Amino acid sequence: MAIVEISIVPVGTKTASVSRYIARAVNILEGASGIRYETTAMGTIIEGDLDRIFALIRKMHETVFDGEVMRAVTTIKIDDRRDKPLTIEGKLASIDRAKRRIEKEER
Repeated sequence: MAIVEISIVPVGTKTASVSRYIARAVNILEGASGIRYETTAMGTIIEGDLDRIFALIRKMHETVFDGEVMRAVTTIKIDDRRDKPLTIEGKLASIDRAKRRIEKEER
């Protein structure tokens, strides 16, 4: 299982707002079996099988091209850990544990 962060930036839109393009890209993830995702203000985090995620990323990237948009910059970060299970919640829990240790040390 992998965790991937994707950010898509359509270039050359008529307005500064790109939310409609991003919404179309995120809609690709709706109903994708075996895939979990969280949309943030700066990108979307996807959890699942890496091959399936790659296929979805391709669809997400392609969906912003609508005749008006002729260029898109897509940035992808991949966390593919193979020594133990990897989940979004697990990563967040690890950060919380580290924060508590630091707070305890600083007292």
